Amino acid sequence: MHKRFDIRVQPGFATIAMLCFFILYLPIATLVVYAFNSGSSIARWEGFSLQWFAAAWNNTQVIEASIRSVEIAAFAAVIATAVATLAAIATTRTEAYRGLTFKYSFINMPLMVPEIVTAVALLILFSRIKVWTGYSGLGYLIMAHTAFCVPFAYLPIRARLENMDLSLERAAADLYATPFKAFRYITLPLLWPGILAGLMLAFVISLDDVVITEFVKSGGQDTLPTFMLGQLRRSITPEMNAISTVFLLLSLAVVTIFFFLSRSNEKTE
Repeated sequence: MHKRFDIRVQPGFATIAMLCFFILYLPIATLVVYAFNSGSSIARWEGFSLQWFAAAWNNTQVIEASIRSVEIAAFAAVIATAVATLAAIATTRTEAYRGLTFKYSFINMPLMVPEIVTAVALLILFSRIKVWTGYSGLGYLIMAHTAFCVPFAYLPIRARLENMDLSLERAAADLYATPFKAFRYITLPLLWPGILAGLMLAFVISLDDVVITEFVKSGGQDTLPTFMLGQLRRSITPEMNAISTVFLLLSLAVVTIFFFLSRSNEKTE
C-alpha cells in the first residue's frame, strides 16, 4: 500500500525555518549581550556591567533625541490614525463602485513605493515650503511621518471594519439613530481595538524611521535613530548597543500589545 500523503507534514521545512530565524536574530542577540559588556570593545567580552546604560541615561544628546522621537511619533501616530479611521470608514461602509480599488492602492501607496522615493519627494516639497514660509520646525517631520504611517494604521482598522457585524448598526438606524449617534455608540466602541492597534503600529513605525527623517529634518532635529546613525559613523561603542537594546525592548513592548489586541479582536468576533 502507498503511504498517504499528508500536506501538513513537510520534512525539512522546520529545520530550514529555524536556521533562517537563527541567522536573522543572532546579530540582534549579539548586540543585546554586548550592551552589558564592561569594556569599551564591541568584539571582546570583558565582564558584565550596566555602565553603558548609565552612560546613555546621562547623555543629554540621547535624552533630547529620545524625547524628540517620542514627541514626533506620538503626534504622527495620532494624526495618521485619525486620517486612517476616516479613510477606512469611507472605503468599507459603501457599496463597491468603479475606482474603489484605486483608492485602496492610493492609500497604501507609501507601502508599495520605496521609502527613499517618498523621502526625496518630501524633501523637494518641504524645501519649497521652507523657502516660502521661513518655518523650519518639527512640523515637517510630523507631517512626513504622518504621511508614511497612514497605511500602517489603515490596514488593521480596515480589517476590523470588514469583519464587524452590521446588524447592530442597522438596528440603530431602524431605531432612528442619526449617523453620528450610530457611529458614536455602536461603530466606534466596536472599532476601538482596531484603532488602538493601528495607533500603536503607526507609533512604532514612526519611532523607528530613519530614511525619511534623515532627508526631511533640519539642523538640530535629530531623532534617536538618526542620532545613533551619526554616532556610528564616528565610533562604535557599547553605549550604542545599550541604546539599541532599550529601543528594541520598547518596540517589542508595543508590538506585543498590538498582538494581544489583535487576538482580543478575534475572540470578540
